[in-house]
Amino acid sequence: MSQYLLSVHMVEGEAAPPPEEMQQAFKDVDALNEEIKQAGAWVFAGGLEPADTATVVREEKGKILTTDGPFVEGKEHIGGFWVIQAADLDEALDWAKRATVACRGAVEVRPFQDDTES
Repeated sequence: MSQYLLSVHMVEGEAAPPPEEMQQAFKDVDALNEEIKQAGAWVFAGGLEPADTATVVREEKGKILTTDGPFVEGKEHIGGFWVIQAADLDEALDWAKRATVACRGAVEVRPFQDDTES
């Protein structure tokens, strides 16, 4: 089994769905989370606060600097994610198809690096 990151992308400035649609999306995501857990694919998941709440920490010339805001200047940011276990990419993509419908956002699928080849 490999682990995959399913990241949900949000676009800054897009109109938020009506409250009743958001409530349904929350219910749909909760139901999907239960399905992922029941299938034994669950590792971890979480939603993120907006990108403007981020703080970037970096080292520069021996000093640690912190700056407000996201690392990447852009309109698209990760709004939430799942870490799942899947037999292969096809299985991870099947979960992503369900995730994009449930959360009503684009979902990117990326495998974690395989650390068994050390």
